[in-house]
Amino acid sequence: MLQFEEYFRKAMKSNNGLLDKISHYIIKRKGKQMRPMFVFLSSKLNGGVTQSTYNAASLIELLHTATLVHDDVVDDAQTRRGFFSINALWKNKIAVLVGDYLLSRGLLLSVDNNEFDLLRVVSTAVKEMSEGELLQQEKSRLLNITEEVYYKIITQKTASLIAACCAAGAIASKASDEDIKKMHEFGINVGMAFQIKDDLFDYGFGKDIGKPTGIDIQEKKMTLPLIFTLKNSDKSKQRELINIVKNHNTNQAKVKSLLDTVIKSGGIEYAMKKMEEFRNNAIQILHTFPPNDARVSLEKLVHYTIDRDK
Repeated sequence: MLQFEEYFRKAMKSNNGLLDKISHYIIKRKGKQMRPMFVFLSSKLNGGVTQSTYNAASLIELLHTATLVHDDVVDDAQTRRGFFSINALWKNKIAVLVGDYLLSRGLLLSVDNNEFDLLRVVSTAVKEMSEGELLQQEKSRLLNITEEVYYKIITQKTASLIAACCAAGAIASKASDEDIKKMHEFGINVGMAFQIKDDLFDYGFGKDIGKPTGIDIQEKKMTLPLIFTLKNSDKSKQRELINIVKNHNTNQAKVKSLLDTVIKSGGIEYAMKKMEEFRNNAIQILHTFPPNDARVSLEKLVHYTIDRDK
């Protein structure tokens, strides 16, 4: 990861002073870097790290960072990971252009190194992320998300990129088509578990356990605990809960009442059960590969996705 950091810094390099300044700001405030870790460990599991692995990890991180910068503009978010967002410091126009620049750097990195298989996998993931976000926006207006639609949204929005990381790592180490497919499926299951865990944080199941935030409700996001509760409530209770989401999502007392109802209905336990199922599916796929250090580390990463507290 230390070697990758230097490689990634070079991948973001620009002759433009402002771009370099913003790139430095982004690198200094990077997140957990789970996605590059999935790329490197998937490569190690399937034969070993190559130059293509570094290209794959950089491509993933460039395109992922581009989507985050653009997301902050769309959401008018002023912070990212506890620091000011790019749009908060340099305004929306510059933030959009920076996102475009990062996207183009990823494309050029692939083309210049003839990594067309990697480009196809990652570009497909970005396409699915966009479609997933749009599907969520469409369904949020009507508040009619079923469990099946919810899984489709999180598969596209979150799991597709983690799947791309795992498939790209396997491609970089010249794995067989069968093993690349297995790694992609492994990543889908990890991503599903990861997103359900994220959704549970809104109900106080994380670092500040017992302190629900209700942010998803305020943003009219229908997540698995609420979907389960609506499905298992009578018509009167359904209307009451949907009315809160639609018309009273900024009323703290009403939002707390909704969160309490979800908790009492068993929505949390149901979501946790589904999260465990996706986690177990991922481990099962992983165990079809020969045991080695990379497999042990990947298994630890899988457990971390649902044991993390933030």
